[in-house]
Amino acid sequence: MSETLLREGDVLVRSDGTLRWITLNRPQALNALTLDMAIAMTALLREWASDPNVGAVLLDGAGERAFCAGGDIRALYDSATAATTTPFSADSFPARFWAIEYKLDVMIARYPKPIVAVMDALVMGGGVGLSAHAAHRVVTERSAIAMPEVGIGFFPDIGASFLLARAPGAVGTYLALTGSRIGAGDAMAGGLADIHIAADRLKELPAALASCRSDAEIRAALKKLSGPAAPARLRKERDWIDGCFAADSVEEIVAHLAACRAEPAQAALETMQKASPTSLKVTLRNIRSASAFGKVEESFAQDYRIALACVAGHDFIEGIRATIIDKDRNPRWSPDRIEAVTPELVDRHFQSVGALELKF
Repeated sequence: MSETLLREGDVLVRSDGTLRWITLNRPQALNALTLDMAIAMTALLREWASDPNVGAVLLDGAGERAFCAGGDIRALYDSATAATTTPFSADSFPARFWAIEYKLDVMIARYPKPIVAVMDALVMGGGVGLSAHAAHRVVTERSAIAMPEVGIGFFPDIGASFLLARAPGAVGTYLALTGSRIGAGDAMAGGLADIHIAADRLKELPAALASCRSDAEIRAALKKLSGPAAPARLRKERDWIDGCFAADSVEEIVAHLAACRAEPAQAALETMQKASPTSLKVTLRNIRSASAFGKVEESFAQDYRIALACVAGHDFIEGIRATIIDKDRNPRWSPDRIEAVTPELVDRHFQSVGALELKF
Protein backbone atom coordinates (compact mmCIF):
# COMPACT_ATOMS: atom_id res chain seq x y z
CA MET A 1 0.00 0.00 0.00
CA SER A 2 1.56 3.30 -1.06
CA GLU A 3 2.18 6.08 1.43
CA THR A 4 2.46 9.77 0.55
CA LEU A 5 5.78 11.09 1.83
CA LEU A 6 5.51 14.71 0.74
CA ARG A 7 4.25 17.13 -1.86
CA GLU A 8 7.27 19.09 -3.05
CA GLY A 9 5.55 21.80 -5.08
CA ASP A 10 4.59 20.14 -8.35
CA VAL A 11 6.24 16.85 -7.41
CA LEU A 12 4.33 14.17 -5.51
CA VAL A 13 6.44 11.64 -3.62
CA ARG A 14 5.19 8.28 -2.34
CA SER A 15 6.64 5.04 -1.03
CA ASP A 16 5.59 1.42 -1.27
CA GLY A 17 7.90 -1.03 0.48
CA THR A 18 11.40 -0.42 -0.88
CA LEU A 19 9.99 1.56 -3.83
CA ARG A 20 10.14 5.36 -3.99
CA TRP A 21 7.66 6.87 -6.41
CA ILE A 22 7.95 10.34 -7.98
CA THR A 23 4.96 11.74 -9.87
CA LEU A 24 5.22 14.91 -11.95
CA ASN A 25 2.14 16.73 -10.73
CA ARG A 26 1.24 19.50 -13.18
CA PRO A 27 -1.49 17.77 -15.20
CA GLN A 28 -3.00 21.10 -16.26
CA ALA A 29 0.33 21.90 -17.97
CA LEU A 30 0.90 18.37 -19.30
CA ASN A 31 3.42 17.93 -16.47
CA ALA A 32 5.92 20.27 -18.14
CA LEU A 33 9.14 20.34 -16.13
CA THR A 34 9.89 23.51 -14.16
CA LEU A 35 13.18 24.50 -12.56
CA ASP A 36 11.74 23.90 -9.08
CA MET A 37 10.62 20.40 -10.09
CA ALA A 38 14.09 19.57 -11.41
CA ILE A 39 15.69 20.84 -8.19
CA ALA A 40 13.28 18.80 -6.04
CA MET A 41 13.84 15.61 -8.06
CA THR A 42 17.61 16.05 -7.93
CA ALA A 43 17.53 16.34 -4.13
CA LEU A 44 15.33 13.27 -3.79
CA LEU A 45 17.47 11.09 -6.02
CA ARG A 46 20.64 12.18 -4.24
CA GLU A 47 19.09 11.26 -0.89
CA TRP A 48 17.84 7.86 -2.06
CA ALA A 49 21.04 6.84 -3.85
CA SER A 50 22.73 5.87 -0.58
CA ASP A 51 19.62 4.93 1.41
CA PRO A 52 19.65 1.16 2.10
CA ASN A 53 15.88 1.22 2.56
CA VAL A 54 15.37 2.24 -1.07
CA GLY A 55 15.44 -0.51 -3.68
CA ALA A 56 14.09 1.17 -6.82
CA VAL A 57 12.53 4.39 -8.09
CA LEU A 58 9.38 4.83 -10.20
CA LEU A 59 8.82 7.97 -12.32
CA ASP A 60 5.42 8.81 -13.79
CA GLY A 61 3.13 11.74 -14.54
CA ALA A 62 -0.23 12.78 -13.10
CA GLY A 63 -3.34 12.44 -15.24
CA GLU A 64 -3.83 10.53 -18.46
CA ARG A 65 -2.72 13.15 -20.99
CA ALA A 66 1.05 13.20 -20.56
CA PHE A 67 4.04 11.87 -18.70
CA CYS A 68 5.81 15.15 -19.45
CA ALA A 69 5.32 17.37 -22.50
CA GLY A 70 8.72 19.04 -22.16
CA GLY A 71 10.45 21.80 -20.27
CA ASP A 72 8.89 25.04 -19.14
CA ILE A 73 9.59 27.01 -22.32
CA ARG A 74 7.30 29.85 -21.26
CA ALA A 75 9.65 30.53 -18.33
CA LEU A 76 12.61 30.47 -20.72
CA TYR A 77 10.85 32.94 -23.02
CA ASP A 78 9.93 35.28 -20.18
CA SER A 79 13.45 35.27 -18.79
CA ALA A 80 15.06 35.79 -22.20
CA THR A 81 12.81 38.68 -23.19
CA ALA A 82 13.15 40.40 -19.82
CA ALA A 83 16.77 39.50 -19.14
CA THR A 84 19.26 41.99 -17.78
CA THR A 85 22.02 39.38 -18.11
CA THR A 86 23.12 37.38 -21.14
CA PRO A 87 22.27 33.67 -21.39
CA PHE A 88 26.01 33.06 -20.97
CA SER A 89 25.97 34.41 -17.40
CA ALA A 90 26.04 31.74 -14.71
CA ASP A 91 23.12 33.39 -12.90
CA SER A 92 20.87 33.64 -15.94
CA PHE A 93 17.71 31.54 -15.84
CA PRO A 94 18.46 29.57 -19.04
CA ALA A 95 21.98 28.70 -17.85
CA ARG A 96 20.66 27.50 -14.48
CA PHE A 97 17.62 25.69 -15.88
CA TRP A 98 19.48 23.66 -18.47
CA ALA A 99 22.44 22.91 -16.19
CA ILE A 100 20.15 21.51 -13.50
CA GLU A 101 17.88 19.68 -15.96
CA TYR A 102 20.75 18.09 -17.87
CA LYS A 103 22.56 17.01 -14.69
CA LEU A 104 19.30 15.47 -13.45
CA ASP A 105 18.98 13.51 -16.70
CA VAL A 106 22.56 12.25 -16.40
CA MET A 107 21.88 11.28 -12.78
CA ILE A 108 18.94 9.21 -14.03
CA ALA A 109 21.15 7.61 -16.69
CA ARG A 110 23.86 6.72 -14.15
CA TYR A 111 21.70 6.04 -11.10
CA PRO A 112 23.01 3.21 -8.90
CA LYS A 113 19.51 1.82 -8.28
CA PRO A 114 16.94 0.75 -10.89
CA ILE A 115 14.75 3.55 -12.20
CA VAL A 116 11.50 2.71 -13.97
CA ALA A 117 10.10 5.51 -16.12
CA VAL A 118 6.50 5.29 -17.33
CA MET A 119 6.32 6.94 -20.77
CA ASP A 120 2.54 6.97 -20.90
CA ALA A 121 0.59 9.34 -23.17
CA LEU A 122 2.48 12.43 -24.42
CA VAL A 123 6.26 12.43 -23.92
CA MET A 124 8.17 15.28 -25.54
CA GLY A 125 11.44 17.16 -25.10
CA GLY A 126 12.33 17.31 -21.43
CA GLY A 127 10.01 14.39 -20.79
CA VAL A 128 12.19 12.26 -23.06
CA GLY A 129 15.20 13.39 -21.02
CA LEU A 130 13.64 12.20 -17.78
CA SER A 131 12.56 8.85 -19.17
CA ALA A 132 14.55 7.63 -22.17
CA HIS A 133 17.82 7.57 -20.19
CA ALA A 134 16.33 5.46 -17.38
CA ALA A 135 17.23 1.82 -16.89
CA HIS A 136 13.67 0.56 -17.51
CA ARG A 137 11.43 2.48 -19.90
CA VAL A 138 7.76 1.52 -20.04
CA VAL A 139 5.46 2.50 -22.91
CA THR A 140 1.71 1.97 -23.35
CA GLU A 141 -0.77 1.98 -26.21
CA ARG A 142 -1.29 5.69 -25.42
CA SER A 143 2.37 6.63 -25.73
CA ALA A 144 3.14 9.44 -28.18
CA ILE A 145 6.83 10.30 -28.12
CA ALA A 146 8.44 13.13 -30.04
CA MET A 147 11.25 15.66 -30.13
CA PRO A 148 9.59 18.46 -32.14
CA GLU A 149 12.01 21.25 -31.22
CA VAL A 150 13.06 22.22 -34.77
CA GLY A 151 9.53 23.55 -35.16
CA ILE A 152 10.12 26.16 -32.45
CA GLY A 153 13.63 27.19 -33.45
CA PHE A 154 15.37 24.88 -30.98
CA PHE A 155 16.84 21.36 -31.35
CA PRO A 156 16.36 17.91 -29.80
CA ASP A 157 18.38 18.41 -26.63
CA ILE A 158 18.44 16.44 -23.30
CA GLY A 159 21.00 13.99 -24.73
CA ALA A 160 18.49 12.83 -27.35
CA SER A 161 21.14 13.01 -30.07
CA PHE A 162 23.09 10.24 -28.32
CA LEU A 163 20.05 7.95 -28.46
CA LEU A 164 18.81 8.99 -31.90
CA ALA A 165 22.26 8.55 -33.46
CA ARG A 166 22.08 4.91 -32.40
CA ALA A 167 18.60 4.20 -33.75
CA PRO A 168 18.38 1.81 -36.72
CA GLY A 169 19.47 3.27 -40.03
CA ALA A 170 18.50 6.92 -40.45
CA VAL A 171 15.39 6.70 -38.26
CA GLY A 172 16.93 8.89 -35.55
CA THR A 173 17.77 11.61 -38.04
CA TYR A 174 14.25 11.44 -39.46
CA LEU A 175 12.69 11.81 -36.01
CA ALA A 176 14.96 14.71 -35.10
CA LEU A 177 14.46 16.70 -38.31
CA THR A 178 10.70 16.19 -38.53
CA GLY A 179 9.64 15.96 -34.88
CA SER A 180 7.35 13.08 -35.84
CA ARG A 181 5.47 11.34 -33.05
CA ILE A 182 5.97 7.64 -32.57
CA GLY A 183 4.06 5.05 -30.58
CA ALA A 184 5.17 2.22 -28.35
CA GLY A 185 6.31 -0.16 -31.09
CA ASP A 186 8.53 2.37 -32.81
CA ALA A 187 9.93 3.63 -29.50
CA MET A 188 10.99 0.10 -28.59
CA ALA A 189 12.38 -0.61 -32.06
CA GLY A 190 14.27 2.69 -32.00
CA GLY A 191 15.95 2.14 -28.64
CA LEU A 192 13.91 4.73 -26.74
CA ALA A 193 11.84 2.26 -24.68
CA ASP A 194 12.07 -1.30 -23.41
CA ILE A 195 8.71 -2.84 -22.57
CA HIS A 196 5.02 -2.37 -23.31
CA ILE A 197 2.38 -2.48 -20.58
CA ALA A 198 -1.29 -1.75 -21.20
CA ALA A 199 -2.37 1.56 -19.69
CA ASP A 200 -5.05 -0.06 -17.55
CA ARG A 201 -2.37 -2.17 -15.82
CA LEU A 202 -0.16 0.75 -14.79
CA LYS A 203 -1.97 0.94 -11.46
CA GLU A 204 -0.43 -2.44 -10.64
CA LEU A 205 3.14 -1.19 -11.05
CA PRO A 206 3.85 0.18 -7.54
CA ALA A 207 2.84 -3.02 -5.79
CA ALA A 208 4.72 -5.13 -8.35
CA LEU A 209 7.92 -3.12 -7.76
CA ALA A 210 7.53 -2.71 -4.00
CA SER A 211 10.09 -5.34 -3.06
CA CYS A 212 12.46 -5.12 -6.03
CA ARG A 213 16.10 -4.27 -5.47
CA SER A 214 17.84 -5.31 -8.69
CA ASP A 215 17.49 -4.84 -12.42
CA ALA A 216 16.75 -8.56 -12.79
CA GLU A 217 13.89 -8.35 -10.29
CA ILE A 218 12.54 -5.24 -12.02
CA ARG A 219 12.62 -6.94 -15.43
CA ALA A 220 10.79 -9.97 -14.05
CA ALA A 221 8.12 -7.81 -12.43
CA LEU A 222 7.60 -5.75 -15.58
CA LYS A 223 7.44 -8.83 -17.78
CA LYS A 224 4.53 -10.21 -15.75
CA LEU A 225 2.54 -7.05 -16.55
CA SER A 226 3.64 -6.71 -20.15
CA GLY A 227 1.88 -7.42 -23.40
CA PRO A 228 2.64 -7.02 -27.11
CA ALA A 229 2.80 -3.54 -28.57
CA ALA A 230 1.31 -2.55 -31.91
CA PRO A 231 3.72 -3.21 -34.80
CA ALA A 232 6.41 -0.60 -35.38
CA ARG A 233 5.18 1.66 -38.18
CA LEU A 234 8.61 2.94 -39.24
CA ARG A 235 9.95 -0.53 -40.02
CA LYS A 236 7.75 -0.50 -43.13
CA GLU A 237 9.14 2.88 -44.14
CA ARG A 238 12.84 2.28 -43.70
CA ASP A 239 13.57 2.24 -47.44
CA TRP A 240 12.59 5.84 -48.06
CA ILE A 241 13.71 7.06 -44.61
CA ASP A 242 17.21 5.61 -45.02
CA GLY A 243 17.36 6.68 -48.64
CA CYS A 244 16.58 10.29 -47.81
CA PHE A 245 17.86 10.95 -44.29
CA ALA A 246 21.25 9.26 -44.55
CA ALA A 247 22.44 12.19 -46.69
CA ASP A 248 25.24 14.41 -45.39
CA SER A 249 23.47 17.78 -45.52
CA VAL A 250 20.02 19.22 -44.96
CA GLU A 251 19.99 20.42 -48.55
CA GLU A 252 20.59 16.88 -49.82
CA ILE A 253 17.93 15.45 -47.50
CA VAL A 254 15.40 17.98 -48.78
CA ALA A 255 16.33 17.19 -52.39
CA HIS A 256 15.93 13.44 -51.81
CA LEU A 257 12.55 13.98 -50.15
CA ALA A 258 11.37 16.18 -53.01
CA ALA A 259 12.28 13.44 -55.48
CA CYS A 260 10.77 10.62 -53.41
CA ARG A 261 7.35 9.32 -54.44
CA ALA A 262 6.45 7.88 -51.03
CA GLU A 263 3.54 9.82 -49.55
CA PRO A 264 5.07 9.98 -46.04
CA ALA A 265 8.22 11.48 -47.57
CA GLN A 266 6.18 14.38 -48.89
CA ALA A 267 4.66 14.88 -45.45
CA ALA A 268 8.16 14.91 -43.94
CA LEU A 269 9.28 17.46 -46.53
CA GLU A 270 6.34 19.72 -45.77
CA THR A 271 7.10 19.57 -42.05
CA MET A 272 10.76 20.41 -42.56
CA GLN A 273 9.87 23.34 -44.80
CA LYS A 274 8.03 24.90 -41.86
CA ALA A 275 10.87 24.35 -39.38
CA SER A 276 13.69 26.73 -38.51
CA PRO A 277 16.40 26.35 -41.19
CA THR A 278 19.07 27.06 -38.58
CA SER A 279 17.63 24.45 -36.23
CA LEU A 280 17.62 21.84 -38.99
CA LYS A 281 21.32 22.32 -39.74
CA VAL A 282 22.34 22.49 -36.08
CA THR A 283 20.32 19.36 -35.31
CA LEU A 284 21.85 17.35 -38.16
CA ARG A 285 25.37 18.26 -37.07
CA ASN A 286 24.52 17.44 -33.45
CA ILE A 287 23.29 13.95 -34.31
CA ARG A 288 26.15 13.19 -36.67
CA SER A 289 28.74 14.17 -34.07
CA ALA A 290 26.93 12.27 -31.30
CA SER A 291 27.39 9.03 -33.19
CA ALA A 292 31.08 9.22 -32.30
CA PHE A 293 30.58 9.99 -28.61
CA GLY A 294 31.56 7.26 -26.17
CA LYS A 295 29.24 8.31 -23.35
CA VAL A 296 26.01 10.23 -23.01
CA GLU A 297 27.65 12.98 -20.93
CA GLU A 298 29.39 14.21 -24.07
CA SER A 299 26.03 14.81 -25.72
CA PHE A 300 24.72 16.73 -22.72
CA ALA A 301 27.81 18.94 -22.66
CA GLN A 302 27.36 19.70 -26.35
CA ASP A 303 23.62 20.25 -25.94
CA TYR A 304 24.34 22.85 -23.26
CA ARG A 305 26.50 24.87 -25.63
CA ILE A 306 23.85 24.68 -28.35
CA ALA A 307 20.98 25.54 -25.99
CA LEU A 308 22.66 28.70 -24.72
CA ALA A 309 23.48 29.75 -28.28
CA CYS A 310 19.84 29.19 -29.27
CA VAL A 311 18.43 31.35 -26.49
CA ALA A 312 20.94 34.06 -27.37
CA GLY A 313 19.86 33.95 -31.01
CA HIS A 314 16.67 34.78 -32.88
CA ASP A 315 14.77 31.65 -33.88
CA PHE A 316 14.14 30.05 -30.47
CA ILE A 317 12.48 33.12 -28.99
CA GLU A 318 10.56 33.70 -32.22
CA GLY A 319 9.43 30.08 -32.30
CA ILE A 320 8.05 30.26 -28.75
CA ARG A 321 6.33 33.54 -29.58
CA ALA A 322 4.58 32.03 -32.57
CA THR A 323 3.67 28.81 -30.75
CA ILE A 324 2.59 29.72 -27.22
CA ILE A 325 2.66 33.51 -26.84
CA ASP A 326 0.82 35.00 -29.84
CA LYS A 327 -0.15 31.54 -31.15
CA ASP A 328 -0.22 32.76 -34.74
CA ARG A 329 1.73 29.68 -35.89
CA ASN A 330 3.66 31.92 -38.26
CA PRO A 331 7.26 32.17 -37.08
CA ARG A 332 9.54 34.51 -38.99
CA TRP A 333 12.81 32.61 -39.14
CA SER A 334 16.11 34.35 -39.69
CA PRO A 335 17.63 33.18 -41.97
CA ASP A 336 14.45 31.94 -43.59
CA ARG A 337 16.05 29.64 -46.15
CA ILE A 338 18.19 26.56 -45.60
CA GLU A 339 20.68 27.78 -48.20
CA ALA A 340 21.18 31.01 -46.25
CA VAL A 341 22.30 29.26 -43.06
CA THR A 342 26.07 29.59 -43.23
CA PRO A 343 28.64 27.20 -41.73
CA GLU A 344 29.73 30.08 -39.49
CA LEU A 345 26.22 30.39 -38.03
CA VAL A 346 26.08 26.67 -37.35
CA ASP A 347 29.58 26.70 -35.82
CA ARG A 348 28.49 29.42 -33.40
CA HIS A 349 26.21 26.90 -31.68
CA PHE A 350 29.04 24.49 -30.93
CA GLN A 351 31.59 26.88 -29.43
CA SER A 352 32.79 26.46 -25.88
CA VAL A 353 30.87 28.38 -23.20
CA GLY A 354 34.01 28.74 -21.10
CA ALA A 355 33.48 28.56 -17.35
CA LEU A 356 29.88 27.44 -17.92
CA GLU A 357 30.93 24.17 -19.58
CA LEU A 358 29.00 21.33 -17.98
CA LYS A 359 31.08 18.89 -15.93
CA PHE A 360 29.71 15.57 -14.71
